[in-house]
Amino acid sequence: MNSSSTNKGREGEDLACNFLYEKGFQIVQRNYHYHNRGEIDIIALDGCTLVFLEVKYRKNLEYGEPEEGITRSKINQIKKLAEAYLYENNIEGVDCRFDVIAILEPEGGEPDIRYYSNAF
Repeated sequence: MNSSSTNKGREGEDLACNFLYEKGFQIVQRNYHYHNRGEIDIIALDGCTLVFLEVKYRKNLEYGEPEEGITRSKINQIKKLAEAYLYENNIEGVDCRFDVIAILEPEGGEPDIRYYSNAF
């Protein structure tokens, strides 16, 4: 990933974290990696539920809506990474879910943040 993509991704994740804070979530970790097998953008607590969040951020619709970036293979990858996170941190018996935050922020415009709880 080049530095422009990294900066864009970080910008989207910052917006997502601010959104989550306003909703009462507690951010546990950002950018969780497990042996170079991908990344979970944000891990947070919503009350007692551990939430694994995928953030899709776009500045325009050149490549479609942000949500369209959530492919079946991406979902499978996130689920495997979540299992690794739970294993690595010896977490058992806790409710978990997978959420998506899709952000479209046109140049000079306000971000449109769409939140999907229990997305997959």
